[in-house]
Amino acid sequence: GVHSHATMSAAALSSAPLAARACVASAKPLRARKAAFSPRVASATVAAATPAEQSNIVVIGGTGGTGAECVVQALKRGAKVTVLARTPSKMVQPPGSGGADEGKPISDPNLTVVQGDVCNAADVAKIITGDVTGVVVSLGGKTKDVGKTMLTDGTLNVINAMKKADVRRVAVVTSIGAGDSADQAPLVFRILMSTVMRSIFTDKNNQEQLFLGPAGPGRDLEFCIVRPGGLGTGPPTGVINVIDGEAGSIARADVADFCLGALFESAFPYIGKAPCISSVGGTSWVKDRGDKGMMEA
Repeated sequence: GVHSHATMSAAALSSAPLAARACVASAKPLRARKAAFSPRVASATVAAATPAEQSNIVVIGGTGGTGAECVVQALKRGAKVTVLARTPSKMVQPPGSGGADEGKPISDPNLTVVQGDVCNAADVAKIITGDVTGVVVSLGGKTKDVGKTMLTDGTLNVINAMKKADVRRVAVVTSIGAGDSADQAPLVFRILMSTVMRSIFTDKNNQEQLFLGPAGPGRDLEFCIVRPGGLGTGPPTGVINVIDGEAGSIARADVADFCLGALFESAFPYIGKAPCISSVGGTSWVKDRGDKGMMEA
């Protein structure tokens, strides 16, 4: 439809923090031109983001809740999308952006679903080719189904394939509580992290260190580690806050929107960083509304 997920709805806007509304009101097309000055990883070669309609992205974990949102929203914004999936038939409309079509297969001329496993380096190399403009890594699953090192092993394959194909831009979804954000997780969540979710968090922390560690093989890529709070399944709200304190919940649809921002928006301010995001509290992330691609999202 014409209504863009990239613009806040009236209801979402009225409930957004005042500062966010002020920024929305004052975001001028000029911001897009300032991209050259936005903070980058010092050692990375600065490659500009690619607007959605010129993008050719790969979504690793595209059949999952957040991954499927990335796929649907990127297609809506005019990007070409390739998904690596162990079970391609699971590439269906997600509950949030899918609405009444939830669970129906996604068919779009700009979507390619390739059967494969992220833990198989050859499968990953097959889809991350020189014409890819950016990658979203949204991996998850129960440890008993996927193994204790799938996130780290799979993401290392992605990094190696990106470096070989000279693809720079990547958004990686981990979780609140990972790395140095442990104290930003609510208490109940922290207890789970140290008990039943311990092995998952070991894998998530190792996955993040591939980018954040001093010897991380992905440290020179243009990465954004995305640490969402508790995940919800609703439609996108457009309210995405970067949190310094304890994070609340956020819809997967909004997490996807933030990940795509990292790939598509020239003035995206979190490249080389690991922001915690939530729809509750914090400082609102305001999108670059100068890009034609953003306006047509």
